[in-house]
Amino acid sequence: MNGRLAANLVTNIFLGANYDSYLSLVLNVLIYAGLWGIFQKCGLKGWRALIPCLREDGLGQAASREREGRVAAFLRGIIILLEVINLLTVSERDGSETVITMVEIISLLFSIASIIYTIRIYLGLIEVFGRRRRWILLWTLAEFIPALMWGWLKKYQPLWTVEELHSAAADFFSGAHVESLEEGLTVNLEERTTMDFFRKKYLLRDIHMYIQPGHMVLLLGGSGAGKTTFLNAVNGYEKAKAEVVLNGKNMYSRYKEMQYDIGFVPQLDLMRGSDSIYRTLMDAAAMRLPTYFTRAQREARVEEVMKIFGLSPSRHSHVDKLSGGQRKRLSIAMEFISNPSLFILDEPDSGLDGVMARELFQQLRRIADQGKIIIVITHTPDRVIDLFDDVIVLAKDSNRTGRLAFYGSVEEARTFFGRDRMEEIVKTINGTEEGGEGRADEFILRYAEVQHG
Repeated sequence: MNGRLAANLVTNIFLGANYDSYLSLVLNVLIYAGLWGIFQKCGLKGWRALIPCLREDGLGQAASREREGRVAAFLRGIIILLEVINLLTVSERDGSETVITMVEIISLLFSIASIIYTIRIYLGLIEVFGRRRRWILLWTLAEFIPALMWGWLKKYQPLWTVEELHSAAADFFSGAHVESLEEGLTVNLEERTTMDFFRKKYLLRDIHMYIQPGHMVLLLGGSGAGKTTFLNAVNGYEKAKAEVVLNGKNMYSRYKEMQYDIGFVPQLDLMRGSDSIYRTLMDAAAMRLPTYFTRAQREARVEEVMKIFGLSPSRHSHVDKLSGGQRKRLSIAMEFISNPSLFILDEPDSGLDGVMARELFQQLRRIADQGKIIIVITHTPDRVIDLFDDVIVLAKDSNRTGRLAFYGSVEEARTFFGRDRMEEIVKTINGTEEGGEGRADEFILRYAEVQHG
């Protein structure tokens, strides 16, 4: 197990006939017996303690440190592989000499990393069992002692089991479905998943909504709530198990036809600094307008867009000479070239002061008033909240899956959460480890009840 001293972690997995090898064997048996009991107390299969990699992964789950457990399991697998390689090459060395191979050096480095992650797991396990942090010394230096005590003495019980971490909100699935209309945006997202250490991991789940044309929508959520993943699923960049319909057309089945009907403005732009505003927009027109557009038509569209965004007086200015506000407007203008029905913006006000940010959002408001749908992520929403129509609130449930905690008007959001400011709403749903109130599950379930009437 990884909790022993570094020297023991890099010894051969082959058990020789000397005293130290047999002592290691006995200590390992005691450790694994203790972990078997701990796994059972925490709601896991005890036999997982006997299998390398599964043991580390299971210990991470028991300690509420799943990420650290997966990393530790990966490191254990690499260390075992290196030890096997070392064994296969040992016969080629001169037995009279001590040779430190590159394999042994690499194995030592991985073992040090493994110790660090194992200590993190032990600290989590100490919290789960409600013990003082000084137990970490015993877990690190004499692992078999706390393993046996915590695994088999009734005095030592976890404060919660792995199953209890999965709350009602985490397991709840509404089964809702929003009817698709000929106008506006309809999202019926069942799940967005990925594979994480051979396990299916939910990034987003159970998100259903309809956004009317002409609405400017704020997307709120704490770090890791899945805001960017949600936007990527909506615009088809990262497909989910979902139905996304824009103005009566299915985004996924007709993606090539519709990709220019969505404008996506990322936080970081990819414009060439040596190009002028006019040249930048002409390049965007060549890429985003239909091929049947003549050069004269593209030029006319560029002139129109520059006028809309107040860029005409600076048409010959190079991108790297623009102010922050001008550069943001140019980023949006590039996407506006194709006259999309849906605009998605990821922190367009990043790096802008209050005056420039408000000017930018007022421009977005004017675009929305033309019948466009605008969805925006911003970390300073309260300075421009009066310009928005609706609010989407995503929150991490106890399984750390992004869920819909609210969708409705700004005033309805204030009433629903009992908070006047949008930033206070985010604090309400953020976890306590992030300085929040940890009420995400409560509002996920409450909003589900509202949806079902």
